[in-house]
Amino acid sequence: QVQLAESGGGLVQPGGSLRLSCSASGFSLDSFVIGWLRQAPGKGREAVSCVNKNNSITYYADSVKGRFTLSRDNAKNTVYLQMNSLKPEDTAVYYCATADVDYACSDYGLATRRYGFWGQGTQVTVSS
Repeated sequence: QVQLAESGGGLVQPGGSLRLSCSASGFSLDSFVIGWLRQAPGKGREAVSCVNKNNSITYYADSVKGRFTLSRDNAKNTVYLQMNSLKPEDTAVYYCATADVDYACSDYGLATRRYGFWGQGTQVTVSS
């Protein structure tokens, strides 16, 4: 069974940290471009970060640059999003997704339409 699942969300105070995991079963993540996107209540889906297939490009949205770090662990077939210095405006449901084509992740951002396989999302709430 092919599945993609996010975990690691929760409630954290401003300034705190969380590490989100995106784990795959039934296929290998190292063959795909991986993207992280989020959707806050009442807002559209926003690109957060992505990495291309050979890890030569990692993109971060300006809103998270310097605070979030994306990494792969191929042995665990998992991609992580380390989120530090969290702010209330980071509150959202966070999704990971895969894309087949390398241009889905570039220095300029995510080609969101190229991400065809999505996890169910994990809630991140930043509040005091």
